[in-house]
Amino acid sequence: MNQNNIKNAVEASLVADSYLLGSHWIYDINQLKNLKIDWNELNAPCAKWHEGKEKGDFTHYGDHTKWLLNHVKESKTFDIQVYKQVWLQNMKDYKGYIDGACADTIKIIEEDESAVVGSSSHDLSIVGRISPLLYVSDTKQEFLANVKSFVSFTHNNETVLNVAELFANILYDVADGEKIKDALEKATVPKKIQSAFEKGVLSKGEKTFDTILKFGPSCTVQGAFEATLHLLATYDDFKEAMVQNAKAGGDSSSRGMIVGMLMGAANCTIPSSWREGTKGL
Repeated sequence: MNQNNIKNAVEASLVADSYLLGSHWIYDINQLKNLKIDWNELNAPCAKWHEGKEKGDFTHYGDHTKWLLNHVKESKTFDIQVYKQVWLQNMKDYKGYIDGACADTIKIIEEDESAVVGSSSHDLSIVGRISPLLYVSDTKQEFLANVKSFVSFTHNNETVLNVAELFANILYDVADGEKIKDALEKATVPKKIQSAFEKGVLSKGEKTFDTILKFGPSCTVQGAFEATLHLLATYDDFKEAMVQNAKAGGDSSSRGMIVGMLMGAANCTIPSSWREGTKGL
């Protein structure tokens, strides 16, 4: 597999997260339409949940992705028992937002030190963090196994795992040279998410703000999955996809990191000011 495609997938997901920090977790429609931010550039966060974060920083999703990226680059492999210790060490002094999936996973490990399966969170966000695993996966089968292990560690939810498997398959194929459109069309979709997949893809070309509001702009995989597919089906330009996604608010980073990693793997152009302004790349 082309290592540059992997690098671009990882960096695009992180740049997407940094860009989306500005309007992340803003749900009020009137507030969204009147935010004092520049939609064409990176911005400081407007939501109270990101207190202490600045322009160019990541949300906690991006922070966690960096932990994984640093780990696989150093270790050259992925073992969930080893990564668990890395993750716990990072969480110990973490100043960013600690969501329910992380808090519940920590409780599970405190009760059973050998546990490598965590919370049952239905949040989509974990799926956008999988791209670093491409660096340590020699085959698609190994990548899918690593993704399943990584996702279930904090999000042991059947629907989330199905969605993660789907996007992992698509990501691997795109990083291996396929076009996103072709990878979407040929994807084998688990039966339990088939209907949601079709709704998302068939929303192609609809007004993004209204479509994401209809599907649901929140963190949960139900709705966020369809909204992410809408973005992938509708846009082939990285910046336009991110801007329209950001303007829809809610858990924009969950959607955007998935779109970002796929567009990055396909070598879509990332605005230079976004890339240069993103800290920690």
